Amino acid sequence: MEAIIIESIPIVVGREEDGRWWADIESMPGVMAYGVSRDSAIAAVRALALRVAADCIEHGEAVPESFTKVFSVE
Repeated sequence: MEAIIIESIPIVVGREEDGRWWADIESMPGVMAYGVSRDSAIAAVRALALRVAADCIEHGEAVPESFTKVFSVE
């Protein structure tokens, strides 16, 4: 058996002046989400990143670079 170490995908988090939280995955252009709390923004951007990767797989497109180790097969 072989152990595989998956690198994490960094999420940048911030807060707007109006109180909304945002989360962004800079390594995946366009993958950004808002939430009423820090945790909800993070959950939303994580779900969006997975949807983007799933859409690429479904349409036979290259998976975003951030996911190459997550989905690698050897």
